[in-house]
Amino acid sequence: MGHKLEFRRLADGPYGVVRLAADAPLPDWAAAGEFSSVTRTAEELSIVCRIRNLPPDVESPHRWVCLKLEGPFAFSLTGVLLSFIEPLSAKGIPIFAISTYQTDYVLIPEEWTGAALDALRTAGHTLHGNSIDSREGRDEPPG
Repeated sequence: MGHKLEFRRLADGPYGVVRLAADAPLPDWAAAGEFSSVTRTAEELSIVCRIRNLPPDVESPHRWVCLKLEGPFAFSLTGVLLSFIEPLSAKGIPIFAISTYQTDYVLIPEEWTGAALDALRTAGHTLHGNSIDSREGRDEPPG
C-alpha cells in the first residue's frame, strides 16, 4: 500500500494556472501570497498564483484549491506523490501537481473539492489545519 499522508488546504486561494509566452517578463503579480509557482520552459512561462492576483487581462480557465502535503520528504522516499494522486485519478478527479525541494502541492478544480476529500480520506490521508467545509463541493461535477 502507499503512504498515508497528512495535508492541508492553503487558505489564501482559490488559485489560477496561467500560461504566458516563453519570453514574457516575470510579472510582479505572480509571486504574492502564501504559495506561487513559476516555471519557464522553451515553450511557455507557466504561473500558479492566487486568482485575485491576476490582472484583468489575464484569465485562468479554472479556479483551483491548493492542497499541501505535509513534508518534508527525503528525495530517496519514493511513491509519495503517487499515493496521494492515485485515489484522485481512480475517481476521475483532475489535478495539477507541483513539486518543490521539500514537499508536493496538488491543485484540484474547486468544483471537485468534496469528491477529492472523500477519495483522500478513504485512502487514509488526513486533512489538517485549514479545514474545508464538509458541505463544500459534495455534488459530483458534470463530467
